[in-house]
Amino acid sequence: MANLKTRPRVRNPQKPGLLSLSWFFVAVAAALIAAAPTGGQSFHFALLGDRTGEAQFGVYEEAWREAAAENPAFVLTVGDTIQGLNDKTIDAEWQRVMQILKPYHSLTLFLTPGNHDVWDAESAGAFERYSHHPLHYSFDWQQAHFTVLDDSENDALKPEELAFLEQDLEQHRTQPVKFIISHRPAWLFPVVLGDTHFPLHQLALKYGVKYVLAGHIHQMLHFNLDGITYLSMASSGGHLRNDKSYEHGWFFQHTDVVVDNADAHFKIEELKPPFGQGRVTTPANWGSAGLMP
Repeated sequence: MANLKTRPRVRNPQKPGLLSLSWFFVAVAAALIAAAPTGGQSFHFALLGDRTGEAQFGVYEEAWREAAAENPAFVLTVGDTIQGLNDKTIDAEWQRVMQILKPYHSLTLFLTPGNHDVWDAESAGAFERYSHHPLHYSFDWQQAHFTVLDDSENDALKPEELAFLEQDLEQHRTQPVKFIISHRPAWLFPVVLGDTHFPLHQLALKYGVKYVLAGHIHQMLHFNLDGITYLSMASSGGHLRNDKSYEHGWFFQHTDVVVDNADAHFKIEELKPPFGQGRVTTPANWGSAGLMP
């Protein structure tokens, strides 16, 4: 509770102490309002899946057009922005992406490092130059906190990434809504098996993280473990795999995420023709094998 300033005692000669008592309750009410969490704010942001590997012509551009038309507060990606894997083409590829994004320069962009973005020291430096962020970082937006992790090198989170995550969540533990974002779904197999003991999940439980997001496999999947929502986001440009069927989670999309009070609500929007049929779903429509019956 905020500290109350001492007020001069004002006495009512007919009812001694009544006015000072009323001032006390007014002060207490004001202090409670001041100390109340600011989670009542509402905003929405755009969440994009992978642009690569094997970017499909025109898809990423359409995902941006549709997402930007909804006037999001910012745009967050789950990685794989360039095709990469070739030191000689790094700058040319990033500059091509910057040209694509030029019409949207007024939108704040938060990139996650993917395995196509970062594969060695030179590519790591390029990611940091073009994204204007280190390989792992975090940020606040109103009542929400976002921790972006780097698992570009392998499918498991390194000890230093977990250490960064714990330190970051500890420093921002009072934020009402928390997201963890990585490119690879390092959590996939333990979550599928219902294993609640792996380190990322334990940290999410400890610090009240509600949402864990990833890309990499280009498939829309949804899991819930101990009240934590785990989402594998469908593609926003990278090629579709397997049978390429919508029902199994293979489609091109952008997602609008509304953060309201202490919750987030996801509207998963399939791209409009010619890249999709414009179908709209929520995580509840999806499970571990695609669209729920």
